[in-house]
Amino acid sequence: MSGPDSHDDTSADYEQFEKEQLAQDRDADGVDTADVDDAMARSLVDDLIDADVVTPVPEDRVLVHQPSGTTFDSATQLAVFHRGWTAGRDADAEGE
Repeated sequence: MSGPDSHDDTSADYEQFEKEQLAQDRDADGVDTADVDDAMARSLVDDLIDADVVTPVPEDRVLVHQPSGTTFDSATQLAVFHRGWTAGRDADAEGE
């Protein structure tokens, strides 16, 4: 019995796809979220509330990120998420 048909071998295609995905991940990783302190997060969230991107739900003590529908109970978590979400959208727009 002979080995697999070389015409059916898609491993090179998969390797190329994986390399492209890793490159995109590295680009997205370029967004620095470690520098988001509480004051900066609160300021960003206040700006997002003013822009109707975030809706506070006081009775549940949560913040809702309207474009994604994701709910947060921390302004810092929301700020970091929004920065990453925005970077991801920008990367997608550049790829089109």
